[in-house]
Amino acid sequence: MASAVTNTTFSPLQQIDAGVLNVGYAESGPADRPAVILLHGWPYDIHSYVDVAPLLAAAGYRAITPYLRGYGSTRFLASDTVRNGQQAALALDVIALMDALGIERAILGGFDWGARTAAIVAALWPERTKGLVSVSGYLIGSQEANKTPLPPRAELAWWYQFYFATERGRAGYDEYRHDFAKLIWQLASPRWDFDDATFERSAASFANPDHVAIVIHNYRWRLGLAEGEPQYDDLEKQLAAGPVITVPTIILEGDANGAPHPEASVYAKKFSGRYEHRVITGGIGHNLPQEAPQAFGQAVIDVDGF
Repeated sequence: MASAVTNTTFSPLQQIDAGVLNVGYAESGPADRPAVILLHGWPYDIHSYVDVAPLLAAAGYRAITPYLRGYGSTRFLASDTVRNGQQAALALDVIALMDALGIERAILGGFDWGARTAAIVAALWPERTKGLVSVSGYLIGSQEANKTPLPPRAELAWWYQFYFATERGRAGYDEYRHDFAKLIWQLASPRWDFDDATFERSAASFANPDHVAIVIHNYRWRLGLAEGEPQYDDLEKQLAAGPVITVPTIILEGDANGAPHPEASVYAKKFSGRYEHRVITGGIGHNLPQEAPQAFGQAVIDVDGF
């Protein structure tokens, strides 16, 4: 793969109706090439892949990088749709987007929320998933599993989740979402020396009118403090069982990831297909695709060859 060049923008974004959303997305590469769907997390956006997507396009792929619900130009089609951030809803958004774009199978890549979403699609719809590239392993969870307390130091790392459980936290995130997100970036990637322009490009996506509602619901749902929607109950039951992922998978981990993440030994048995775990060195933190785009892009190409 050619050396990465630092990019600041995508080609003009596109919009498409998919499921309950009108999804904003960037597309790089010819439409007739193998598809790769790149999923961002919180509090990040599509610019996490601003250098990955062109690398993949140059290597012969069609890279699709969507804004998740509650981010950027993605909007709900109906005003009365529940602003639901639960994991099954986000996964079905990906399936709906694939259907809308006429993509039968794709390689899925993600980190943070995007890693969880990609893993869910790979676990429940393996026939739609050619391969998986995920940061920090197997992140599929359940409300029942989240009832188990963690040791104090581990709980401390989830401080924002408990903050969001309060109305003060909702109001605080709404008022200070810019500063809040920047703090998370700094904590999650302590050795990434990002500049203000890099952060501001992503921070603009948090102005989405549904952003706060989606983020708060996501974290409250995890703790059982917010209800999900009944149409997702069957999927959540499957996810609560911890389904094994059978598709070819490469897991990436930065050597300086400051965000909560499981040890590789905890989740290795959750992958029954061809599997590799790679530690990316050089002070790489949580936002691995943006901090190490070459390594992420190469993992996509490699998993396609498994």
